[in-house]
Amino acid sequence: MAACEPDREPDPSDSLRTWGAVQQALREHAGYSRAEFADLVRFSKHTVESVELGRRMPDESYVVRSEELLGNTGALRKSSKYVTRGRGDVGLAAWFREWARLERVAVSLCTYECRLVPGLLQSEGYARAVFDNSIPLLSDQELEDQLVARLGRQKLLGERHSVPFSFIVEEHVFRRQLGGADVMRGLYDHVLELTAPRNVTLQIMPLDTEFHACLDGPLQLLETPKRQRLAYSEGQQNGRLISDPKEVSLLYQRYDTLRSQALNPKDSRGLLERLRGEL
Repeated sequence: MAACEPDREPDPSDSLRTWGAVQQALREHAGYSRAEFADLVRFSKHTVESVELGRRMPDESYVVRSEELLGNTGALRKSSKYVTRGRGDVGLAAWFREWARLERVAVSLCTYECRLVPGLLQSEGYARAVFDNSIPLLSDQELEDQLVARLGRQKLLGERHSVPFSFIVEEHVFRRQLGGADVMRGLYDHVLELTAPRNVTLQIMPLDTEFHACLDGPLQLLETPKRQRLAYSEGQQNGRLISDPKEVSLLYQRYDTLRSQALNPKDSRGLLERLRGEL
């Protein structure tokens, strides 16, 4: 058991549990059921439960709407500034944690995906559909932990406005109806919103392309504050952090070539809008 200890998922922080418990007490005092409250704050019942049990960081919009519903005293809003998750890797696969830590400080990030919409762009409904398809099946707790971790990573896009984020995603990924039409409709809206800022670009690799520079699979690239370039490659139940300069240089060449082969950002957004209109 000692050998497995480093991969044990950490418990939520005390501040996260405390904030959730206070919000739950205020909700119950106001006479709202969890389902009623979820409708009013415009989050899912699963999200409200996760926040109240200390499994999920409350989003800013969640805090604001909760404050308005539960007395508008300022207590929830002011205390939310001091809530911390803890170690920051709850729900992340052991082999991905180091890359996730590097993401938080990277000065640039590039992602190519041919399997799923990249985690940084997934909507809550789409991410839940992804985890619902896990084999073996995840427990409710495991699913919520992974969902929280995935959505939490997306704060990078909203908080780091000077960092360039580049995404190249295969067209078939956006055409696969994972979770059904409603989930995909929400995903398209979510991706269009997240990729609207000037520092975030999305390019779609069209189905009818004759050339493809990244046939070996998905790829992530980043540059650290010390200007070191690193790469990450992930497969079935494993991931590899690549630091060898020659190998990283080759992967950057492939990504740069792929950029020239994919649709430009304007045409990529147009394709997403058409796909949404077809639902």
